[in-house]
Amino acid sequence: MLRDRRIAGLLLGDLLAGVGTGMLLVAMPVQTLSLPGGVPKAIAIGLVEAAPFVLSTALALAIGLGRVRVPPRTLLVADCVLRALTFTALGVLAATGSLTLPVLLAGLFFGATFRLAGASSRRVLATAAAGEAGRFSVNGLLGLNTTFALYIAGPVLGGIVVATAGASLALFLDACGALVLLAATLAFVPQPAEAPARSGSSGWRILRRRPVAARLLVVEFFFNFLYMPVEVALPLYVSGTLHAGATGLGWLWGALGVGAFLGAALVGRLRNLPQRPLLVAIIGLWALCPIALALTGDLTVALVVFGLGGLVYAPFTPVAYSFLQAGLAPAEQQPVVTLWTTGATVAAPLGLALGGPLIELAGSSGGLVLSGVLTLLLLPIAARAVLGRTPEREPTCA
Repeated sequence: MLRDRRIAGLLLGDLLAGVGTGMLLVAMPVQTLSLPGGVPKAIAIGLVEAAPFVLSTALALAIGLGRVRVPPRTLLVADCVLRALTFTALGVLAATGSLTLPVLLAGLFFGATFRLAGASSRRVLATAAAGEAGRFSVNGLLGLNTTFALYIAGPVLGGIVVATAGASLALFLDACGALVLLAATLAFVPQPAEAPARSGSSGWRILRRRPVAARLLVVEFFFNFLYMPVEVALPLYVSGTLHAGATGLGWLWGALGVGAFLGAALVGRLRNLPQRPLLVAIIGLWALCPIALALTGDLTVALVVFGLGGLVYAPFTPVAYSFLQAGLAPAEQQPVVTLWTTGATVAAPLGLALGGPLIELAGSSGGLVLSGVLTLLLLPIAARAVLGRTPEREPTCA
């Protein structure tokens, strides 16, 4: 795949832009906590994390559920330009001490308008360039990019940048990442041929013609939703049960990142396995991870468990996308993939909202067990939904 200049160039741009986003995982909370104002810090951080999802979700749903078509290249270019302008402006304000919480929220609210549409457009463009034969491999490489950028390189570099130069520089670097992806898109993605402004079917109507894929979207939503309480419980689990502090939390996330990186790297070797049983197996194996974490009080064992969790979790998204895209015509890719990306992504803030009260009631270890048990309860539902009899017209990837 990487011998194709178009694919290699777009994937490189995606990787470097992802590293910029990964830096913000560290820099944005630090920047938020440094802002003046009377808003409680926890609420301020929650608002900052939620702001980018509002308009981007609305636009992505309009694309996925509507019939108006915008070329993926146009959406990706718009996302890169708006992101670069937004984070440059926020970086200047932060560096000069002029940034306030309302301004930051407004910037993230409007600056992320094309965030989800841009993310799905990257996948559509890369897999279209690879063709049907290379789709599975490209989805695996996109997963590898995301894992490396968001869980390994981005947070590490973000921590270094924040510690040495301040959070404002990380905002500038994210803008630079967007410009790199913009250059890669303009250089390696050709202008689309003229296409009709409207298509006969919305993304949801297309999905309904593929019942297994539609049910798999629901399964993925709840899989991601039930994972999110783990992110809420983990800091409390590390400080309370493991008595490890911030360093231990960093090691634990690092272990997940390394495991996920290895899992994403192995995706290509899974292409000959039956895809639907593989997806169900991943759900069951991941469910054991938070339960096993709750049963140990040793940091070393927890690192091994979380690393194995990352290993089994990472292939889920690229395998699911490959299954989804296998039966779609080129004109159907954008609305369906955008709808799918949106459904999978909005599970995160909803799961985080559930995670707070859940962990408050059950405690960190109890919350981990509940997350795992509820995911195990999802397993028979997923098996029935995904492994049920396939209609004659339903394509498979197996």
